[in-house]
Amino acid sequence: MNGKKILFVSSELVPYLPENEVSLMSYETPRMVNSNGGQIRIFMPRFGNINERRHQLHEVIRLSGMNLVINDMDMPLIIKVASIPRERIQVYFIDNEEYFKRKATFTDENGKLFTDNDERAIFFAKGVVETVKKLNWSPDIIHVHGWMASLLPLYLKKYYADEPLFAESKIVTSVYKKGFEEELDKDMIKKISFDGVAEDSIKPLATPNYNNLLKVAVDHSDAVILASEDVPQELQEYISQLEKPVLSYVPIQEFEEAYANFYNNEVLK
Repeated sequence: MNGKKILFVSSELVPYLPENEVSLMSYETPRMVNSNGGQIRIFMPRFGNINERRHQLHEVIRLSGMNLVINDMDMPLIIKVASIPRERIQVYFIDNEEYFKRKATFTDENGKLFTDNDERAIFFAKGVVETVKKLNWSPDIIHVHGWMASLLPLYLKKYYADEPLFAESKIVTSVYKKGFEEELDKDMIKKISFDGVAEDSIKPLATPNYNNLLKVAVDHSDAVILASEDVPQELQEYISQLEKPVLSYVPIQEFEEAYANFYNNEVLK
């Protein structure tokens, strides 16, 4: 991985959120690249249940201040940053008062999905790209983890198709076990098509459930990693029909060599 630039974009990341399969792999994969001589950037949402004082988050004024248009509404983008001390890894946080101030991640106190999770995902995808543009950092690989990050491949391939910074970037999506049971807002497909994305490229989102969200993500990715042992059967069958590199599930104890080989020999070949 020496000298390779990899952008990691994740819904969740330890130590900022509780440990689960997504948050742990979103930490371990960049740590592996970093320790093998690669250059990394990590992005995640600044959910309101992240303790800013404990983790020493601070706003990056030069990167903040832009407005992103979400469903014809101007939403201010705030960028914060923190470091994972023992690894000396920096993490960028996408923030917005409307979308991320509430003291929870994806669901309310009754376990119901927030009704604006679709808009939060759109905002997150656009916020990451606009911030990387400001950093003027051109990644060799963009690796996506978690369903709230799963619109990034679509936006890179469609909305930002003419952005030269990402012209050579390869997109890898890690697919995990089912992340939620309900559906996102039924108008999600209209909100994305408002950005000039043709509806025929996001047909699955007519029913905006977990499997269909991930189908759109892998459709617009260059390679796929099955990151859970229990990826939904429907998704496994869909991915098996794609003509693109797929890495089968590897336990976390063995992932480092498998992921490095996949990056070097399949994604970047």
